Amino acid sequence: MKFILTIVMCSYYQGVCLTPYTFPKNYDSMYDCLLDGYTKSHDKIEELGRKEINAHGVYIKFDCRPATNT
Repeated sequence: MKFILTIVMCSYYQGVCLTPYTFPKNYDSMYDCLLDGYTKSHDKIEELGRKEINAHGVYIKFDCRPATNT
């Protein structure tokens, strides 16, 4: 079974989320998908930086689901 990763960036203070983004890559396992989800979330948090995260209450959530096209 293959898995897809969807990530969403939200603002706690504004109560809104951006449009979810689904990565084109299919993962071979839930484990691989979860690891990449945490890595991509971590990288985005570092990219935005402490000031922006704190100013806007940004948080990131992600989901790994079975791919339907495989």
